[in-house]
Amino acid sequence: MVETGNADYGVLPIENTSSGSINDVYDQLQHTRLSIVGEITQPIEHCLLTAVDTDIDKIEVLYSHPQPHQQCSEFLRSLGDIKQEYCSSTAEAMKEVAALASPSVAAIGNASSGELYGLKPLKFGIANQQENHTRFIVVARKPVEVTALIPAKTTFIMSTGQTAGSLVECLLVLRNHGINMTKLESRPVLGNPWEEMFYVDVEGNMRTDVMKAVLEELTKITRYIKVLGSYPIENVAPTEIDV
Repeated sequence: MVETGNADYGVLPIENTSSGSINDVYDQLQHTRLSIVGEITQPIEHCLLTAVDTDIDKIEVLYSHPQPHQQCSEFLRSLGDIKQEYCSSTAEAMKEVAALASPSVAAIGNASSGELYGLKPLKFGIANQQENHTRFIVVARKPVEVTALIPAKTTFIMSTGQTAGSLVECLLVLRNHGINMTKLESRPVLGNPWEEMFYVDVEGNMRTDVMKAVLEELTKITRYIKVLGSYPIENVAPTEIDV
């Protein structure tokens, strides 16, 4: 929707404290023309939602996106042998359950979102972890420029050579320039067996000389590198001032 100009921004889940990295989004980032312009971390409270009054032991079919299924796997095992139907989003799952209006079907989702579809929570807090948070990235057609006065993150993807120590050589560039890496994720490159694309989040601003130097050095020692975005860090630590 954003790539075609039908929306200004897109919000994509990138990692969760329960289920880890969301690989579908990482794979999409290999091919998108969009830029990452922000990040948001949100607590995610999953509930069991139904369209009509019913009991848990009557539920036979459960609709949801695969991610909530993973994040609530322990609760789902306690339900026994129920059929799990995967949807493209939790919103689609709620819409399906609302349309069926059956005491034997339920959806996994947020209680406030369920209200939009007339669904009621049958059970709260069904995630594996009480502290269940998801980090989202915000994408847009044009990158943003972040002043050097604001702490920023830069996200880039790179493909290294297929030789021993090639990834270590890239990571040493970050260390030698004092750049803190906050995320390293590898995903296979489709069509190139055993070749990996590395996604890297670092604390650094594209406008600073040090980040420019880092990217210049990495360009020389990688087979491919692309900056996906440089954007403000979500949680900025307060500055300590001597009184």
